[in-house]
Amino acid sequence: MGLFKRNPFGHILYLKKWLIRIFAALTHRRYRGFNELQIEGSEIIKTLPDTNVLFISNHQTYFADVVAMFHVFNASLSGREDNIKNLGYIWQPKLNIYYVAAKETMESGLLPRILSYVGAITVERTWRAGGKDVTEKRDINPNDTENIKIALEDGWVITFPQGTTKSFNPVRKGTAHIIKQHKPIVVPIVIDGFRRSFDKKGLRMKKKNILQSFIIKEPLHIDYENDTIEQIVEKVEFAIEQHPSFLKVIPAEAIEEQEKLNKLRQWEY
Repeated sequence: MGLFKRNPFGHILYLKKWLIRIFAALTHRRYRGFNELQIEGSEIIKTLPDTNVLFISNHQTYFADVVAMFHVFNASLSGREDNIKNLGYIWQPKLNIYYVAAKETMESGLLPRILSYVGAITVERTWRAGGKDVTEKRDINPNDTENIKIALEDGWVITFPQGTTKSFNPVRKGTAHIIKQHKPIVVPIVIDGFRRSFDKKGLRMKKKNILQSFIIKEPLHIDYENDTIEQIVEKVEFAIEQHPSFLKVIPAEAIEEQEKLNKLRQWEY
């Protein structure tokens, strides 16, 4: 790899490689040490093609979820089976992994800007600005969808189709449009425990000895030509276990506790 070779977004790959190595070394004990990351389905990662793969996941923190995915994906590609033991897997990381993130989040400080260089595809949220919902929905920036297309053509893309860290929010139709238009392999991931382990941004550890779960599921079966946007949205909601029907199987006390936490977060931010 040339010293100044760049990816389609102009990022120098040598620099990106070192940023991934550094952040992986700094964060490894957050998932194996202070807390434990329980992984299922890592064998699926090794079967995927090098490009046009879309990972969909529920969302619990701004950054800790994505960082965990970089760990798990690279560990799996290096032969680890459902674990991230021995950080040596990050020495030659997969450099064509991208993640979709809100532009305002990635421009909120120096650290987010550095993390953005690792692989963020920044998008302008049409329904939210300045941490608040907007009354009039804005038009989608065509550059955002074009960048996602470029990233899929170059490698793997991680997206959080609910567009928020709140549980059981509806899946945004934009994800379904991306799936229907670009026909990627869609791999669902379901995470848990991150909300208890980290603060909302996923930068500060809140509690130790928390079991974090990370489940990789088989790729979705999608009829790209005949499935409607609504049908794809529903498949995504079920796959990441955020369909409203899942509320029926969650104990009432757990729902009540979640509502209390959501109210507390409104005061925190």
